[in-house]
Amino acid sequence: MIAGWHQWADAGAISSGLPLYLVHKTNARKIGEIKDDGFYLFQIPGAHHFLRPEIHLEDGHRKSLKKPTNEFYYVGDDKKGLVIFVGEEPHMRVDRYAEVLLDAVQALGVKRVSAVGGVYGAIPYDQDREVSCVYSLPSMQDELSRYAVRFSNYEGGATIGTYLVDAAEQRGIEFFVFYAFVPAYSFSDVSEVVQGLSIEHDFKAWYDVMRRLNHMAELGIDLSELEEQSYDLMVSMDAKIEELDEQMPDLDVRAYLEEVSDDFSAKPFVPPLSDVWGKAIGNLLDDD
Repeated sequence: MIAGWHQWADAGAISSGLPLYLVHKTNARKIGEIKDDGFYLFQIPGAHHFLRPEIHLEDGHRKSLKKPTNEFYYVGDDKKGLVIFVGEEPHMRVDRYAEVLLDAVQALGVKRVSAVGGVYGAIPYDQDREVSCVYSLPSMQDELSRYAVRFSNYEGGATIGTYLVDAAEQRGIEFFVFYAFVPAYSFSDVSEVVQGLSIEHDFKAWYDVMRRLNHMAELGIDLSELEEQSYDLMVSMDAKIEELDEQMPDLDVRAYLEEVSDDFSAKPFVPPLSDVWGKAIGNLLDDD
């Protein structure tokens, strides 16, 4: 199962956007949902439009009312397939939310859950994204280490992903989270006009995460569209940097990005040659 949420750790829309993209890409069908059991606030004083459900009225009549949703989708057959979960991070009763979600995981016979998320960082926009990893069972570490990940030593507030990792360990469920680092640059020290620059939908991060998951679970999902969108993103960023350089030379953006690149050590994911040759030989034998 691949899972994501509209959540705190959603840089580059990796958590909210990538699973939904996969639903449409694979034509996955909806198979269920988690019903609201007091998971969401209606309002916080002083932030009246932040949490409320969105309503669409036409001539005084409700056309739609958009509430938080937590939906399961499936693509595959009776023997093997992929569950995709698209959810909304709960505001309250997270222990109950985790219980219901993991109940569904076990009822569906899911063997392994991969949650995805994103965090912002000053990293080169034109290189492979660094991926941090958190996992539930110690026995998973050796395998996950083959996927060019950095095992997190973070201390601080838990994300929905790390909270679920803890709950999954108590049940003996294989559950891990891939957090991709998304480029974000701050210019607040040198400019009051341009505070910073970040990527809203980081297709390069989506692509780098999916390359790992595609290989791990042998999903066979065509990633050529994401690869093309990654290239277009690089071109767009090049143009934006060029524009900033011309309009605001005092920012010295190029020098800043060169410094970022100098401090960055890329760790791209390269499938093991033994796996590549093994699959190639298997395909040749199948053809015979």
